[in-house]
Amino acid sequence: MTSDIAMQLIAILEKTVSPDKNELLAAKNFLEQAAVSNLPEFLKALSEILVNTTNSAVARMAAGLQLKNHLTSKDEKISQQYQERWHQFPNEIRELIKNNILAALGTENTRPSCAAQCVAYVAVIELPMNRWEQLIQTLVNKVVSDGSSEMHREAALEAIGYICQDIRYGVLENQSNEVLTAIIHGMRKVEPSNHVRLAATTALHNSLEFTKSNFEKVMERNFIMEVVCEATQCQDTQTCVAALQCLVKIMSLYYQFMEPYMAQALFPITLAAMKSENDAVAMQGIEFWSNTCDEEIDLAIESQDATDQGRPPQRVSNHYARGALQFLTPVLVEKLTKQDECDDEDTWSPAKAASVCLMVLATCCEDDIVPHVLPFIEENIESPNWRFRDAAVMTFGSVLNGLETNTLKPLVEQAMPTLIRLMYDSSVIVRDTTAWTFGRICDIIPEAAINKTYLQTLLECFVKSLKSEPRVAANVCWAFIGLSEAAYEAAVTTEGETPETYVLTPYFEFIITQLLETTDRSDGAQANLRGAAYEALMDMIKNSPLDCYLVVQRTTIVILERLNQVMQMETHINNHSDRNQFNDLQSLLCATLQSVLRKVREQDAPHISDAIMTALLTMFNSSAGKSGSVQEDAFLAVSTLVELLGAQFAKYMPAFKDFLIMGLKNYQEYQVCCASVGLTGDIFRALKDQMLPYCDEIMSVLMNNLSEPTLNRTVKPQILSAFGDIALSIGSHFLKYLNLVLEMLQAASNLQTDANNYDMNEYINELRESVLEAYTGIIQGLKGVDQTAHSDVTHIEPHLMHIIDFIRRIAQEGDVSDSMMAIAAGFIGDLCTSFGPRLCPLLDDMVITQFLAEGKRSKGPRTKMLCTWAVKEIKKINSQAITQ
Repeated sequence: MTSDIAMQLIAILEKTVSPDKNELLAAKNFLEQAAVSNLPEFLKALSEILVNTTNSAVARMAAGLQLKNHLTSKDEKISQQYQERWHQFPNEIRELIKNNILAALGTENTRPSCAAQCVAYVAVIELPMNRWEQLIQTLVNKVVSDGSSEMHREAALEAIGYICQDIRYGVLENQSNEVLTAIIHGMRKVEPSNHVRLAATTALHNSLEFTKSNFEKVMERNFIMEVVCEATQCQDTQTCVAALQCLVKIMSLYYQFMEPYMAQALFPITLAAMKSENDAVAMQGIEFWSNTCDEEIDLAIESQDATDQGRPPQRVSNHYARGALQFLTPVLVEKLTKQDECDDEDTWSPAKAASVCLMVLATCCEDDIVPHVLPFIEENIESPNWRFRDAAVMTFGSVLNGLETNTLKPLVEQAMPTLIRLMYDSSVIVRDTTAWTFGRICDIIPEAAINKTYLQTLLECFVKSLKSEPRVAANVCWAFIGLSEAAYEAAVTTEGETPETYVLTPYFEFIITQLLETTDRSDGAQANLRGAAYEALMDMIKNSPLDCYLVVQRTTIVILERLNQVMQMETHINNHSDRNQFNDLQSLLCATLQSVLRKVREQDAPHISDAIMTALLTMFNSSAGKSGSVQEDAFLAVSTLVELLGAQFAKYMPAFKDFLIMGLKNYQEYQVCCASVGLTGDIFRALKDQMLPYCDEIMSVLMNNLSEPTLNRTVKPQILSAFGDIALSIGSHFLKYLNLVLEMLQAASNLQTDANNYDMNEYINELRESVLEAYTGIIQGLKGVDQTAHSDVTHIEPHLMHIIDFIRRIAQEGDVSDSMMAIAAGFIGDLCTSFGPRLCPLLDDMVITQFLAEGKRSKGPRTKMLCTWAVKEIKKINSQAITQ
């Protein structure tokens, strides 16, 4: 790069922080153009500016940021593309950039180091490919060498920290000793620089996952724990907080090794941190015990599972939380009294952390927590100081989830009169916490809330509080959700049947009216009040008994009117914020419409369906109908209408088909695509042969979607399931698509699980269930409904060996979900009824026999029934084979 070009690039980089918008835009455009015209040369030039200490700090920092932004992205797919692009650069350019960014480490005057970030992002690309093999040792040397400056040590440790944070799991395991050597060296008490200690402690936090082998060795573990515990006592707050964060993470990752350190170090250190006046320190102390509780809750579940299966648990709890309970609760309730009057709900604070910690402590220690918190509640719930009243109510609400019903019910019933009084408190914070507590009561112990002694008084205060401040009213809406579910469940006498009446019937219409008014409040956007009120409305409708049906009908008309009114407002939208609120409102109305339609009786549906479908079609046609969230909720509303109308929905298909196709082609907003795929299956099941005119186009789009690389993979299992729905609905007409669909199902069924990739395994299991659902739909559709299978089913015969082998693989891999087992068993039964004795040689297999025998022992009634049926069908075809 010539000196003139270099000077020009430096001048442009310096303008990236210009207050002049025109200069800023010109600089942005120049840099984008430079990257497009010759990216390797551009990145090389940036690395040369970064390494040159005579350049201004601004130019060097801007060069580093530009370089970093062309190496990585927050979007995983783009980041992958950048990595592949890097590998295509000429080798000499890659080496030159690497040398420059490594040489720039420790030469910058700004924090954090841009060079460290660049080194890390190149390392993340190169180390998994076994390139840049000397990097880690070079960084370690920069930290441990006697002559190394503070800036060199800090930047090298920052680079190590960034690498540990972003490198793929498994890549650095073999170098964990070298990494730890540098980190522990930088964390020592004798390290004079707090900046270096902070960088080292942060790096340790990022490296903890792959230092398992070091934690398994007593001497190494002791040394690591000693250094971390010493760092928690550092006078520099940031280092102290980072060291406490390490302890929090160590407790999660290495719980089984912590016993020797708990009493002597971890307990006193974290208790002192909890008591700290520094919020950041206190929150990490509290987080340590929240994490410990989470770990011990998981261990209790594992222990119960092991007991149920008649085996000893692999890991056991040391019950640290139970042992520390008497010391932790006084500190936690005291933190609750330190709430900030102007605290906004998105700001995390020691008081909020304390509330969460009390919740998990109660879950972990159950009734043992009561004697440690009850005195505080009783002494302070009517305190003249609002902070103490609020802390007492918050404590009460926080511990509800862990207590046994026998302990909890009398406590709640005793507290009800006081809590109802507190709903009228002079402090909005106390009223908000009390409303939240009522939401918890309605959710956790609803029988206490629908107790006739307090019900009317409680409902009066709830309805009045709907007119209170948004934060209070939103919590009351949440309480209504729990209340409606509790009332409904208490009234149900026969499973699956709607009760005739329930305790809320006398108040139902008034509550619905008040909730509708709440959704219209001018301040409804605050504290998500409008959304909460619509949610409460939906649940009240969903959980309504037969004697409230007239109100449900009237509410359907109200929602429909609102939907039409809202669409007329679209022309008055002036800005982005208005547009977002408008879209949110349409989504909420669609979701509410869905809820009310589920309660509408079949015979009443045709009277309102034209008006509903007209409104939804108008919405799809409007610009709001192009918004992902609105489309998704509108498709779900159509789905409910399809369910209600059945074959009568056919008259809307000519007008609706194009919008359905639009949804199926919406690759960018995959939730919309998913909703439209689900809706496609619903429509086919409802309309059957009436869908034939649209079948070719829909099948073509679905098949294209399966091969579309930009479509989120979560949609693909839904598409395979939809093939099953389509085949079942159109029967022999599906033959024209059969070979192509079977090819796709075979490709999907051949995907293998990977023990090291949990996310991928979860996806493959979902895919396998969908493949089985598709096969089931195809078999049932082709064999027909008659006792004797239709000859069309023989088209599947050439594929039977692969299909049975697929089921065998599922069975052999073990750990099969109940739902997968049920689908597989049902499908085996269908195969038997379709192919009869011809199937005997394929099903005469010990793996399948054991698989079905295991299913017969399932606790799930559907799985048990289908496995039993499949076994009977196999026996039947075996008998037929013998007699033949």
